[in-house]
Amino acid sequence: MRVGSVREVLEVPASTVDEIVALSVERYPYEACGLIAGPPEGDTVARFFPCRNVAESARVYTLDPLDHLRAERAAENAGWEIVGVVHSHTHTEAYPSPTDVAQAPDPGWHYVIVSLRDETAPSLRSYRIVGGEVSEEDVAVTRE
Repeated sequence: MRVGSVREVLEVPASTVDEIVALSVERYPYEACGLIAGPPEGDTVARFFPCRNVAESARVYTLDPLDHLRAERAAENAGWEIVGVVHSHTHTEAYPSPTDVAQAPDPGWHYVIVSLRDETAPSLRSYRIVGGEVSEEDVAVTRE
């Protein structure tokens, strides 16, 4: 998404990218999911909170409500807020499905998707979903 003439960039530490991809591979054949937290209204990920996919599905995900609550509380205690959601696509590209778009809960969130379609090279991409419109944003992998 563009704000003025500047494209948004989500900054994610390399270790967090590794953690997200590892969870996605570990939870296969089901979709993995979790929440990301960082400074309020920011574009920087400070922590990833893995959550259980209570749907136990290869096609959809539903965050465990208790895991969601724990992540919210831990983020708040650290002075952060939940800034987005992460999930994997087991057989398709890292692009929001119609279900992902319809269920996008917060227009301010980052929607990070890991694709496991290519087993040897999982891909991670991030989007903003506002009013049903999908806009890809750049992901900058940072060093800690």
